[in-house]
Amino acid sequence: MKNYNVGIIGYGWVSTAHIQAINATAHAQVTAVYSSRPQDAAALSARHGSPIQTFTDLAAMLRRPDLHAVAICSYPHQHADHIIAAAQAGKHLIIEKPITLTAEDATRVAAAVKAAGVKTCVCFECRFSSQFQATKAVIDAGLLGAIHYGEVDYYHGIGPWYGQFRWNTGKKDGGSSLLSAGCHALDALLLCMGGNVEAVTSYATRSQNTVFKQYEYATTSVTILRFADGRVGKVASVIDCLQPYYFHTHLVGSEGSLLDNKFHSQKLATNKHAWSGLAMKLLDSGDVSDHPYQTQFEAFFAALQRGEEMPLTNLEESLRSHRVVLAADRSAELGREVKLAELA
Repeated sequence: MKNYNVGIIGYGWVSTAHIQAINATAHAQVTAVYSSRPQDAAALSARHGSPIQTFTDLAAMLRRPDLHAVAICSYPHQHADHIIAAAQAGKHLIIEKPITLTAEDATRVAAAVKAAGVKTCVCFECRFSSQFQATKAVIDAGLLGAIHYGEVDYYHGIGPWYGQFRWNTGKKDGGSSLLSAGCHALDALLLCMGGNVEAVTSYATRSQNTVFKQYEYATTSVTILRFADGRVGKVASVIDCLQPYYFHTHLVGSEGSLLDNKFHSQKLATNKHAWSGLAMKLLDSGDVSDHPYQTQFEAFFAALQRGEEMPLTNLEESLRSHRVVLAADRSAELGREVKLAELA
């Protein structure tokens, strides 16, 4: 018998990955789905392997007393209102990225969640990937020393061949290259470097290939991050490339460097003229079915059982990355450096 019943808000491509991962955990199962389009409860139950009740009235689903948590899988422009409604109904939250599309909505969401006292999980799931679990272990073991420069870049051509493309091209839901997808790379950089970002400078451009013509915003951006202690980072978000998916990671520290799944460390006296290898599964796909949702959701429900905030991707932690994304987009729009304090 599982301890937590979960409702899904928004039934689409990403929600199917959420349902599969939630049902695969030891703690939770999906028992309700809200969609603006009527769904067949029997068909969904058969497809996903758990008894699911369907709703076209969100308030009615949120009134269910046996529903403990909800996953926000709706269109991004709806996230803020759906998060707030669920929090006010006392439901714990799994929030698909982006958290919100504006700084004002991020402030509203943070206030509502704090007032409700519910627990949260934001889908910056790359923190739970094999690649970044191994990378963080190398950092925490001191093998790179103090990292003074890092770059994590997101290369993933989101064209008509990709499920997100249908709604991602509009600014209303896509928002920006970073909000659409590159936020995973920026969040991973902050996981690796830690500390506080003081200011960002970002530039944006776009491909001339007609396949990306439908986009209403610049589909490539490069952001320089200046940390309060003087360190520097860089994030490229490129969703208009024509190449294999690539999550480029390069960290440079006082005792060594890491490049994707390779490293050199003076502390281990590895060969400086040839990289040493690390055993990890690289992030190499944008397919939501390949994302480490199950690992992340296991951590979330285990934390719920302990009555604690989940590690790594609770709302408070994730908003630190999200606000840097929003500041970067503001910098690209204004053509100047933007201090994080400007978003306060």
